[in-house]
Amino acid sequence: MSNIEWTKLLGWNEEQLEDLRHAAFAYIRQGKYDIALPIFDALHLLNPENAYDAQTLGALYLEVGEPAKAAKILERALKLETDHSPTLLNFTKTLFMLGKKEEGLKLAYMLKNETNIYIANAATALILAHE
Repeated sequence: MSNIEWTKLLGWNEEQLEDLRHAAFAYIRQGKYDIALPIFDALHLLNPENAYDAQTLGALYLEVGEPAKAAKILERALKLETDHSPTLLNFTKTLFMLGKKEEGLKLAYMLKNETNIYIANAATALILAHE
């Protein structure tokens, strides 16, 4: 990442970033990932330490079928917030898309025991699909 502090350079504060985040999320809810993706890409550039922006950007890259970009961003997101099961699930899906079956299965088996039933069921489905 660049050493430039873009938010200071632009004179933006967290409120303005949050407004941008809400607008981008509205596009996600409408299924307009192609519009939301560059907004979250900009948010990630503006505030690279924000785990939510990184998680969402990685999920968007996964959604538009760019697993290599998704993997890079999701790995960054997991460094920012190590115990976030939705990000781990998206990273697991990314590994399968990249043909990394063994790594994907290892994570899927771990997520299969997650307390969040959505995550556990999705992990089980991934195991069934890729074993």
